[in-house]
Amino acid sequence: MNDTEIDYAAVFKGLPGMVALLTPELVYADVNEDFLRGAGRKREQVVGHHIFDVFPENPDNPTAEGMRNVEASMRRVLATGERDTMALQRYDVEYPDRPGQWEERYWSPVNAPVLGPDGQVVLLVHRVEEVTELIRTHGGPTGSRTRVLEAELYTRARELQELNDRLRQAHAREREVALALQEAMLPARRQVRHQAAAVRYRPAVGALNVCGDWYDLVDLVGGNRIGVSVGDVVGHGLAAAGVMGQLRSALSAASRVAAGPAQALDVLGRYAHVVDGAESATAVTTFVDFDRHTIAYSSAGHPPPVLLHADGRVEFLDRATDPPLDARPDPVPRPQAETGFADGATLVLYTDGLVERRREDIDAGLTRLADSLVAHCHDDPEALADAVLLDLLPPGGATDDTALVVVRL
Repeated sequence: MNDTEIDYAAVFKGLPGMVALLTPELVYADVNEDFLRGAGRKREQVVGHHIFDVFPENPDNPTAEGMRNVEASMRRVLATGERDTMALQRYDVEYPDRPGQWEERYWSPVNAPVLGPDGQVVLLVHRVEEVTELIRTHGGPTGSRTRVLEAELYTRARELQELNDRLRQAHAREREVALALQEAMLPARRQVRHQAAAVRYRPAVGALNVCGDWYDLVDLVGGNRIGVSVGDVVGHGLAAAGVMGQLRSALSAASRVAAGPAQALDVLGRYAHVVDGAESATAVTTFVDFDRHTIAYSSAGHPPPVLLHADGRVEFLDRATDPPLDARPDPVPRPQAETGFADGATLVLYTDGLVERRREDIDAGLTRLADSLVAHCHDDPEALADAVLLDLLPPGGATDDTALVVVRL
């Protein structure tokens, strides 16, 4: 059966369980039949109305938090684009035919996003399962035991929600600290000698959103030369950001005294062996000599830099690739290659978040990168960097960090 043959509106209305669609303004866009039956409302009383106008908080319950908790969950979904499963909630419902009278009700809600083509949340799926009868039985000899069970379950659910709230707050604080640390250790955009350079860093979506990608641009000693590098540390969070800072600083120092990029990576590889968390880290560095119009380069397990020539030709600098920094117990000299360039060429370094996608060969991502560079070859570095990110990163963001450096030669 083709998708065009499915009446998804009919499927939605026939879904088992109470399901509603809300706009980002928390206005009901649609509800299924089970939702109307469970809520005791007519469609015209719900669709087109704000959720908390239809279902306000019980004013007779001074400790009620159902409305606040539901709104907080929905706001999280709108902000993160991720599903949010809530703890058990007490949310009383006003009798539709008896204004001012409320019924004690218990619910298990789940809120999920519907993403548009640009990756933004365009609708919220609000699914609720009523569990009132599961935790409370009226009357009979088991009534008192059931009330104890009800209180216990509700207390545990509240404790779980409070714990989740504390974990979210701790997560947000760690992310803020890690991002600040990462920004402090990465150089800002700058002029390297007289060359215009653009740098970009995009954290991954989800999780802590901080990984170990880094970049560096340094003026080299002797001659009219600069060093441009990028690297990637495996892992997330403060630990990865700390390792990233150590490796970036070490390579920056080594580059200033090394005879070439291969020797700089040799030194960095030896250093990586004594840094906890540097396992499988990758890096690539280039030494650009403007007097000789050459680029010397060496890679330690990293995707190849790209040289966009002034005539629009794309060259991947992939003739000096070696394993990651700590791959060998006894480091051996790394390979080094050299290529030439004319004035007006552009050097592009990046991390794998820009080109790698799950279940896709990396060559497909490299082809996309080459096509984007050719399409925007006449842009200045700032505009080119923005265009490349727009062309290559998914609308909702990548699942891995992305660092990008663009230098006009």
